[in-house]
This record gives sequence, C-alpha cells and structure tokens, in this order.
Amino acid sequence: MGSPAISLQDTTLSLSGNAGIVHILKGISLNVERHETLGLVGPSGSGKSSLLMLMGGLEPATSGKVMVLGQDFSTLNEDGLARFRRDNMGIVFQSFHLIPTMTAIENIATPLELAGDKDAFAKAEAELDAVGLSSRKHHYPAQLSGGEQQRVALARAAAPRPKILLADEPTGNLDAANGATIIDLLFGLRDRHGSTLVLVTHSRELAKRCDRILNLSDGLLVDPK
Repeated sequence: MGSPAISLQDTTLSLSGNAGIVHILKGISLNVERHETLGLVGPSGSGKSSLLMLMGGLEPATSGKVMVLGQDFSTLNEDGLARFRRDNMGIVFQSFHLIPTMTAIENIATPLELAGDKDAFAKAEAELDAVGLSSRKHHYPAQLSGGEQQRVALARAAAPRPKILLADEPTGNLDAANGATIIDLLFGLRDRHGSTLVLVTHSRELAKRCDRILNLSDGLLVDPK
C-alpha cells in the first residue's frame, strides 16, 4: 500500500481572538487512505470544519505536520498551496461560493481555463450533465434554486478530476430532499473519479454512508459512540 492520501501527525490549530488564544485542534493524528471515504462528525464547535481547512491547506497548522499526497504543506507558501489545491483537490462548502456575474457553465469552466485546460468548457458541460443541469448551463446563480447552485458547486469541484474531494456540510443550506440529492451526486462523483472523500456532516445517518467515521469533541478525536 502506498502513502495515505492525507496524513496528520500531532497537529494543532490555535487562533488569536479578542478573548486571547483559542485552541481549536489539540493534537490530531490520523491517516486517510487513498480512495477512502471518511465522515467527520461531532457537535457544533468541535473543530470539524477547522480540521477540513487544514487538510485543504486553507489554514496553516500551528504545530505538527500535514501531509497530502506526499506533500508536506509546511514547505509551501500561499501560492504553492493554491496551485496544489487547483491540481489535486475539489472543495465543496455549505455556502455555494458561485460568482454571481458568471453563468453556471462559466463558473465551472473558468477555473479550468485559468489552469490552462484547453477542454475547459467541454469538461464543464460534462460535469453539468452529470449533476442533471445541462438545461441550466446559461443561467446565473440568482436564477437557480439553492439545490441547483450546490449542484453547480459540486460540478465545479469535480471538473478537474480531483484526487481528493473535501465537503464541509454540503447539505447545510438545503432542505431534506435537495440535501439527499446532493449527497447522492457527491458519492457518485467520488465513484466516477475515484477520489478520496472527506465529508464533514452533523448527520450520523449520512456519515454511515462513509467507509469510516471519526468523531471530534472539543478539538480532539474521540472513540465512536
């Protein structure tokens, strides 16, 4: 077996706030194997989203080591981390983060174009078709429902064929029916591209669809209940 997709070694995260230093993650060690699907669960404020931010290089660890696909994140600057994410990761947030002045297909194709992909619009169209939105490709975000916007965000994350998919409460702003659709699509994209998937969710029922579940409480990994 090769190296894990993601490896954290005694990783901490502390941030300065008005009340002083807040210790968010307190010595996290874990491996996520390639092609594994990992569910991160725990109460609000337990550090789930912060842990995902470390895995995505969106927040630097205070101490410890974060290795992703064999790359030590501490050796990369912000530009290097951005390039690494562009080439290897797709990230889906609770908020859709679509560019309001761009159509659905432009929201997906533009990051590919910026990365030099000559097939950007063809790939964008294929991903829109995969999430069932071919007929909405020329619509702007304001013309789409919340569920449709999250589908566009999913298609954007999947379009570069990422080795790793990170999803932070992707159904948090959706009703139950739309949320179930998004999760089915997310797992379908994972299967289609063979990606490693890390899913942050408050739903233990949803987490049960993952290969493994990790529980966080007050910045620490705890044994599953």
